[in-house]
Amino acid sequence: MIHAKNITKIYGTSTVLNIDNLEINKGQSIGLVGNNGAGKTTFFNLLLDLIEPTTGTITNNNIIVNQSEDWKPFTAAFIDESFLIGYLTPEEYFYFIGELRGKNKADIDTFLSQFTEIFNDEILKKKKYLRDLSKGNQKKVGIVAALIGDPEVIILDEPFANLDPTTQIRLKKMLKSLTENKKVTVLISSHDLLHVTEVCERIVVLEKGNLIKDLKTSPETLKELEVHFSV
Repeated sequence: MIHAKNITKIYGTSTVLNIDNLEINKGQSIGLVGNNGAGKTTFFNLLLDLIEPTTGTITNNNIIVNQSEDWKPFTAAFIDESFLIGYLTPEEYFYFIGELRGKNKADIDTFLSQFTEIFNDEILKKKKYLRDLSKGNQKKVGIVAALIGDPEVIILDEPFANLDPTTQIRLKKMLKSLTENKKVTVLISSHDLLHVTEVCERIVVLEKGNLIKDLKTSPETLKELEVHFSV
């Protein structure tokens, strides 16, 4: 589904990402972990064609992402609040994304009804602009909006940050359900090793831009990661 080959990103004399080969199969849930500056967000930005690679290619369903936009209809992402439109209300934003995905307002209203618990009566019908919501509620809007239109690839950067414990639990349950049928590929970056090992079947560890571990998640994975990052 996704293949990164000979990918580098260099700024001046600093190499911030250097991945020889990374393949992600359709329907996998992948957790990307690493300390600050490891290259996680850089990789996502390359995957979404937000920046150009210095060398190499990333393909999404055999489409080279920086040479064609044909991957966009089946790919969705929420990286940070810059993906939102601050002067819109949540409803207006959801309808806008829905229109881009070929959905009408009735479709979106039906879609949103399944997220009542996650919204916790803090998002809809509050007559607030997105810019005036808390960081946690902005994140809820961004993540839910990324699910509109049944995308085949979903990319989330630090989805658990700024969320209260109850929402984190509900989000983990939702993310797990997305990959149960093996039709949706989910990529998550996170500093929270517990959450990411609970949600993802495979963990990729980046360190200073290099891929140093690629683990199939098991009951021992969390301990292995804790040992790695405590050295």
